[in-house]
Amino acid sequence: MGLFPFFRRKPFERPGFLLYGAAVAAARRPALFAEIGIPDTHRGRFEAICLFVALVIRRCAAEPDPRAGELAQAVFDAMFADMDHTLREMGVGDLSVGKKNRELWEAFHGRARAYAAALDAGDLEALAEALARNLWPEGAPEGAAARLAALAAAEARSLAAQPFAALAAGQARFADAAA
Repeated sequence: MGLFPFFRRKPFERPGFLLYGAAVAAARRPALFAEIGIPDTHRGRFEAICLFVALVIRRCAAEPDPRAGELAQAVFDAMFADMDHTLREMGVGDLSVGKKNRELWEAFHGRARAYAAALDAGDLEALAEALARNLWPEGAPEGAAARLAALAAAEARSLAAQPFAALAAGQARFADAAA
């Protein structure tokens, strides 16, 4: 048998990275920052990425295909491999990267749960409150959280309509502009 099985790629590693890349591209659309008012800071960009990755993972979790959990895990793994790399590029020391990455994981997990619960309940007000709390802790610009919540709900509906086969191939479509 040898060592080769230990070096095999996971089945959804590449699609996970592609879906993560699509979520990041959606989260970095200039309209989100210019029109909705997401702060163009490290924190603001992280929060936007959390939102879009959470939407992708939520879509995977809703899929009855037994491979969906593996795909969701691959998206999560891609996100935190990127976060690890980004922390190192920002100059975080090797001894601190694990702790910082864990803090980011915990932040993401809490946000993903709050966003999914609000979306599952169809409660855009609760979603807007969660987004405002995370993106604008000192207070959101007038109507910004509600606009972002409406956009997130539209993206969630769009992802729900996309076939799992496309997602499993690493393809996800997001809207082109802010709502």
